[in-house]
Amino acid sequence: MPTLSEATRVWARIALLSFGGPAGQIAVMHRVLVEERRWLGEARFLHALNFCMLLPGPEAQQLATYIGWLMHGVRGALIAGGLFILPGLLAIMGLSWVYAIWGQVGWVAALFFGLKAAVLAIVVQAVLRLGRRALTTPALRGIAAGAFVGIFALGVPFPLIVALAALIGFLGARAGLTGFRAGGGHGAGTGPALRDADSVLGPDLTLPPAARRAALRAGLAALVLWLLPVVMLVWLVPGSVFAGIARYFAGLAVMSFGGAYAVLAWVAQDAVGSFGWLHPGEMLDGLGMAETTPGPLIMVLQFVGFMAAFREAGWAAPLLAGSLGGLLATWVTFAPCFAWILLGAPYMERLRESRALAGALAAVTAAVAGVILNLALWFALHVIWAEVWIWQAGPVRLSLPVLTSINPWAAILAALALLAVFRLRLGMATVLAGAAALGLGLHLAGLVA
Repeated sequence: MPTLSEATRVWARIALLSFGGPAGQIAVMHRVLVEERRWLGEARFLHALNFCMLLPGPEAQQLATYIGWLMHGVRGALIAGGLFILPGLLAIMGLSWVYAIWGQVGWVAALFFGLKAAVLAIVVQAVLRLGRRALTTPALRGIAAGAFVGIFALGVPFPLIVALAALIGFLGARAGLTGFRAGGGHGAGTGPALRDADSVLGPDLTLPPAARRAALRAGLAALVLWLLPVVMLVWLVPGSVFAGIARYFAGLAVMSFGGAYAVLAWVAQDAVGSFGWLHPGEMLDGLGMAETTPGPLIMVLQFVGFMAAFREAGWAAPLLAGSLGGLLATWVTFAPCFAWILLGAPYMERLRESRALAGALAAVTAAVAGVILNLALWFALHVIWAEVWIWQAGPVRLSLPVLTSINPWAAILAALALLAVFRLRLGMATVLAGAAALGLGLHLAGLVA
């Protein structure tokens, strides 16, 4: 068994290599922990991944937290999960300062102009990947279509979509309907599978009752620490932007099934449309930051919290307000992730055997595919066209582009990014760097402001 200090070094390495969204992050963990270190076998790794996919929040960060708990108890969970977040937290905070101070400077704006096109292509790719993996039956495809119509045309709130999908999947699987059978996961590796018996943890991991009790105590403590700042802010400064950030992102943390892209669809619906914390294009800028830095993509919520407090706090030191808003958003987003893992870890074997829960997960994943499709269309409308108008008939409310307001250079960059992703099959880092460079080149040529 590796020592805690050795494991800490390994988790720090994984954190610094964790680019490319959950699929890339899970692949890095599999390569390091299963193939290189042989700490746990293929079956246990996939078992842990399935457990994390049942929970709200970023499954890659929660997978690191759970494996850290398996290896070294509560301390291991805190180290593994915390280190997974730390590089992204520092990087996004630094980029948020740059954006707030120099975001309107020509060359900086041009870099983000190019990044928007690349992010649009990456979101479209995420829709297709998730669709191929999750929409394996007519029932699941119907749920995805219903979720898309609900959020795009009817304005149904994202939490309600998730709750209805989970209920339908749970009842369908409980009734024995094969249409609610879960699809495959993110996929771990392509080489020969490492047996649990050949791993460091071995085939039969029996944890002592003391370890289970410690996990439950730590999980309850994480719940209290998560909710305490929310309650204090809402009680002491109920009308402030900080209370709004705490309340909104705490609710988001409970319903954030499906990863960062699904959460962004909710944020785009509320933080941009309802609260006015950001402009539509700034959501793409924030996602571009998260795509180009290590850590969970959901770290983009730190940028949202930063910009909300930077603009709305009314402080004489707006950068300080923004920093506190970003840290607050990060805290209320990730603190419950530790709670879910530590509270559920002692019982995960029982959860693994529940077909009804697996059906609920399959239905939620299908709904998320429809929600992310809405996100892709929302991004496309605000990247390629400068103006959008609302068409409404009864409960149907559609956002449609003003065709004459098209930005031709944005359309060309988006087309090139889609070509690079789907035809040339270039990596995400290459596409992001190339799009940013083209945006800067257009600015230097005087073609974009």
